Amino acid sequence: MRLERPVWPNDNQCAAMVTINLNAELFWLGLDPTCIDKPKTLSLGQYGMTRGVDRILDILDEKNLNATFFVPGWVAENYTEQIRDICERGHEIASLGYKQENMAILTEEEQEEAIRKSICAIEQACGQTPIGFRCPDGELTLDTLRIAKNLGMKYSSNLCDDDRPYWKELNDGNVLLEIPVHWVNYDLPYFAFNYHPAFPAGQGRIANYTGVLNNWQDEFDGCKEYGLCYVLQLDPATIGSPGRIGLFEDILDYMLASQNVWFPTAAEMYEYKEKCLKL
Repeated sequence: MRLERPVWPNDNQCAAMVTINLNAELFWLGLDPTCIDKPKTLSLGQYGMTRGVDRILDILDEKNLNATFFVPGWVAENYTEQIRDICERGHEIASLGYKQENMAILTEEEQEEAIRKSICAIEQACGQTPIGFRCPDGELTLDTLRIAKNLGMKYSSNLCDDDRPYWKELNDGNVLLEIPVHWVNYDLPYFAFNYHPAFPAGQGRIANYTGVLNNWQDEFDGCKEYGLCYVLQLDPATIGSPGRIGLFEDILDYMLASQNVWFPTAAEMYEYKEKCLKL
């Protein structure tokens, strides 16, 4: 069966979205809660908030691009100044849960509490009400998406079953726009590393920078050839080092040099798809 080729605004050939996950130290605490007493391991995540995020923001300013920042509620509470700066620079703030929850093992009530707390924390930090949800860790369930929808979320960016945003049926009469993501376009699996808790579990990886850039460029080229939606996922703790931040500049320059590419935030993607749905 031939896949339907999406139609993008202004006759663009494809869409390209930049998304940032502000995990801070929560990523490492999620792997091992005892890291709360291990400042070296915590510092791996804190680096993203103290150094990496500023480098990302400066490059986005330079390229005149807006991104979607997925923010845990706990990070909004503990790094309020950074969240406010992101918002004031014109970027979208979306929900990344509250504190690195694995939603699939929580009750519906616990999931609702986590997402609700995330929304409230973001609103208090920067005055922006999030309309998008990305699962912070592990798995989610259809109940997770239903809860997110009931709490005002208009889109999800979690699943890997397509290269095009689509309306996800929630089997309760509601739909949620799903903006699919893929591991190949996520920097953290290539670059995050620690001895204890061990990540990756088998060790033996910080990836070659040029190889990662080639992967991202090839994926973008494929998305443009087939008219799809390219979603880049980044964590400031991994992409924000002095050597790796150049990869971010390079992939942005590569995409910007390509003609007929639409660069929406996730919220702008939702607005466009909703408009198409009503036509």
